[in-house]
Amino acid sequence: MSYKEIEESLNLLQKNWDVDSKLRQFMLGKITNVSDFRLKVKDVIFHLPFLESEKKYILWTCFWPDCHNCCDRQGRLPLTSDDLIIIGQGLKYQKTSEFIKKETLTVNYQEQGPSGQSTTMTTINLKRKEDETIQDDGTHISCRFLDAEGGCSIHPNRPGVCYLYPFSTWLENEKGTPRVHATYQFTGDCPGFYLSDDLKNMNKEFEEYSKIIYNYNMSSNRTNRENFGSVSFS
Repeated sequence: MSYKEIEESLNLLQKNWDVDSKLRQFMLGKITNVSDFRLKVKDVIFHLPFLESEKKYILWTCFWPDCHNCCDRQGRLPLTSDDLIIIGQGLKYQKTSEFIKKETLTVNYQEQGPSGQSTTMTTINLKRKEDETIQDDGTHISCRFLDAEGGCSIHPNRPGVCYLYPFSTWLENEKGTPRVHATYQFTGDCPGFYLSDDLKNMNKEFEEYSKIIYNYNMSSNRTNRENFGSVSFS
């Protein structure tokens, strides 16, 4: 995501929410004296930006139901094999193949990995609107399952990736042992980021998301093994 796109999102966000000026500068790449603080919570290593000049961590909390930008400005909704079964059944499909045919799109897109390598992702994505096409992938679309009250009409059967927000996550092989890592997605759409000198302020979120992130990674690995998606590096 380019800084221009992030700036456009931040400008929209600031129409309804206050955004810390230091956080805005950081998200736009104007603060570079930042270290990567690693925090291990159960089976997940969180990578937290630490602003050296401010001596503060960037932490996060969710403002739902007052905010539902993560549902209103979706870029894509990749599904795991578990999602395909659970959401398909929730939408009353008798066969997973029929759900895939009518409600999803298979897309390829590029991501930059944590070490800078280019990663080609192939995923089966839930359609965010009924007439969504491959050309819509990566664009901001309000999810069709977002109801008038700002809730998810298919909750708790929503895609696993929705539970992850605002984190992105990946697996690394550490001496033969898979290690789950997570960091924030800074898209400019979420008002929940704040600066703090105390990590304890986010203890609840760390505990909750360590379980969600670990389970999602295990499900994603199984999804690739079952040929519902793939990842290639270059």
